[in-house]
Amino acid sequence: MKLYHGSTVTVKRPNILKGRKATDFGKGFYTTTKLEQAEKWAELKKNRIQSQKAIVSVYEVPDNILEMGFSVCRFDGATKEWLDFVVTNRKGQGSNSYDLTMGPVANDQLYATIRLYEQGVITADAAIEMLKTHTLFNQLSFHSARAAALLKYIESIEI
Repeated sequence: MKLYHGSTVTVKRPNILKGRKATDFGKGFYTTTKLEQAEKWAELKKNRIQSQKAIVSVYEVPDNILEMGFSVCRFDGATKEWLDFVVTNRKGQGSNSYDLTMGPVANDQLYATIRLYEQGVITADAAIEMLKTHTLFNQLSFHSARAAALLKYIESIEI
């Protein structure tokens, strides 16, 4: 399976310790199966740190990576469990002890809805219904060195 990572530099050797803590699934190395999503991440990071480049690194991992004996947390869509997991992690209060976490991306467009839920303005059910109106891209984050070691670097694409 091909995975993509958006950044401002080529990442040949992913480091799970370099990521930010207050992200959807906690500190880790984030990838997606969608090139379009990785390109958006690269552009966002480029603009955030005012870099000259936006780069997508491409990796190959075994197709059955989620069934290889790693501890996996998997969310199949926007659910209350996913919403609570993302809110806790984005507050920096999560303690993701999984090797791999897979689920929807809570991008900045969706985060307005998540903030309303977090502040108690809307219920979880209302937030999930609102989130269903958006295209939800996926993300697969690596939280252990053992899992990240399966990422085989293929190439980088400057966008």
